[in-house]
Amino acid sequence: MTLFAASRVGGRYEHTEFPPTQDILQKRSQKGADQIWEGRPKWRSTELHQAARAGHIHLDVTTLDINGAYLAALKTWLPIGRLTHSQDAAHDPKRAGVHRITPPHWTLTDLPSPLGARQEPGPLWITEPTLRLLLRCARQGLCEMPVIHESWTSGASEGLLEKMRRALADARKTAIETGDDLTLEYIKAMYSKFVSTIGESTANREIRRPDWMHIIRSQAFANLWMKAHRAHTAGLTVVEMSGTDELHIAGEWQSVFAQGRELSQVKPKYTYTLGKDEA
Repeated sequence: MTLFAASRVGGRYEHTEFPPTQDILQKRSQKGADQIWEGRPKWRSTELHQAARAGHIHLDVTTLDINGAYLAALKTWLPIGRLTHSQDAAHDPKRAGVHRITPPHWTLTDLPSPLGARQEPGPLWITEPTLRLLLRCARQGLCEMPVIHESWTSGASEGLLEKMRRALADARKTAIETGDDLTLEYIKAMYSKFVSTIGESTANREIRRPDWMHIIRSQAFANLWMKAHRAHTAGLTVVEMSGTDELHIAGEWQSVFAQGRELSQVKPKYTYTLGKDEA
């Protein structure tokens, strides 16, 4: 939080640290969850795995690790002040928050839904990155437009955490170049703890923004989906996608993604053959 506070000195906007928390953002119990769906993915291609079990295909698959997923996700549209309610069906790109929508039906079988692993039908509360991703998919003809029923939003900025993100990214790059693995792990712990404690956490008494926490997490999931879509558009086969940083790809992935440890690069974790010894 000290780094965050220092990064906000001289900032264009003054954010609100303890805005009122709407019911939808309050945990239902001490260990329970609130009503916000972050869009966490846990997807694998059913068609490919069925074909593999039937012995129809053999695919060489590489599991890619996305570097600094939460660090990259700090660049996202965040609400600056307290959230206000609206029942406007149109999305205002200058505002950010959480939205109750009826999601479009996802019919593609070779790409995961931007909603992640959700199985329950009907309206749900989602975050700004998920809504923007759904709108983008609709404009590209991948699905219908989501129906917005109501929103809790504030005027927004994509740069609220940018100075902090850049400072951490620069320190991370230096640690990699000098082989300082201890500092590298410390930096990872810093931004991971920031994300996990800016909601309702006894470990952080300096800010309470559960909306920010959900939005940053959702941005990490949206970023992963965009990488899957990029691979798919380039003609690669998306086999599996999960969490914030794991993408299983069949094909010449090096033609799409650069290999390395920088934030713009990916690391291959392991390879396997889909269709080999399938039960």
